[in-house]
Amino acid sequence: MRHLPLAVLTSVLSLTLVAGMAAQDKVVIIDPAKINDDYRFQGEYLGDFKKDGTPTKIGIQVIAMGKGTFQFRIHNDGLPGAGWKRGDDMSMAKGTRNGDVVNVTTDEAESYDCRLNDGVMIISAGDQLLGKLNKVERTSKTLEKEPPSGAVILFDGTEKSAGNFTRGQIVMENLLRHDCESTEKFGDHHLHLEFRTPFIPAARGQGRGNSGMYVQGRYEVQVLDSFGLDGKNNECGGIYSISEPIVNMCLPPLVWQTYDYDFTAARYDVVGKKVKNARITLWHNGVVIHDDLELTNGTPGKHPEAAGPGILYLQGHGNPVVYRNIWAVKK
Repeated sequence: MRHLPLAVLTSVLSLTLVAGMAAQDKVVIIDPAKINDDYRFQGEYLGDFKKDGTPTKIGIQVIAMGKGTFQFRIHNDGLPGAGWKRGDDMSMAKGTRNGDVVNVTTDEAESYDCRLNDGVMIISAGDQLLGKLNKVERTSKTLEKEPPSGAVILFDGTEKSAGNFTRGQIVMENLLRHDCESTEKFGDHHLHLEFRTPFIPAARGQGRGNSGMYVQGRYEVQVLDSFGLDGKNNECGGIYSISEPIVNMCLPPLVWQTYDYDFTAARYDVVGKKVKNARITLWHNGVVIHDDLELTNGTPGKHPEAAGPGILYLQGHGNPVVYRNIWAVKK
């Protein structure tokens, strides 16, 4: 178990990320105390927008894309998991920041200015005020959840608990670095963990805060900065290659998020033939995103599907993702 200085952690873990970025935009932020102006504008907003004179409740996710550029994901009736669900009306827009104003163009070629003032997004077109939306900082319903009596404490921020993982390393004083696997193995169980992805605005796709929570080391639940994306099976909350989440509940990077799941292992007969598939119910930030999902096969990246208990693997993918408050209850 080794403590890695913050500067070393940033430079080593971000090396593969920044190599593909433009030289002028090698932004990799892992400390929420060191955010930039683009990150301050990024986030979720909720309020009324007046289009054609009629106020409509909307929820906007603003995603920083690097060098002062943004994507806007505009949801009717609220935010994902809080009024808006997959399949409801949604539109997209692009924005460019000029000082404290972001100039926005929608898919319908409409043009607006958005100004952020004390956590309020003020939307206007010329001299016409179109809306005031409050910035919303959602937190998981299970954040900092205490383990029940009899739980297996896998990581509680101490160096001793980091020893519960092969390659377990403490970073940033009390957080667990990615790329480690539990020495304890699990059959049927419930598990809670908390994770935080870095802010890498110029990265795209699988290069944007990538890790993974491997249940039994056999089934990957993707960890990724998928804030404001569609929510595919290779994005945050997806069971890699098997199932997309019911709704994309990913919060912005640098915000603590939670996974809680109930897992029933696959069953095998005496000759080692699988006779019953594994099943999982998964909560992302306190919202069910997989409801008693049947896992018909294992996923690539670690151990093949097999009989017997398995590890918890927190995937190493070259991205500075960190974890905390990990515990499990065997059933």
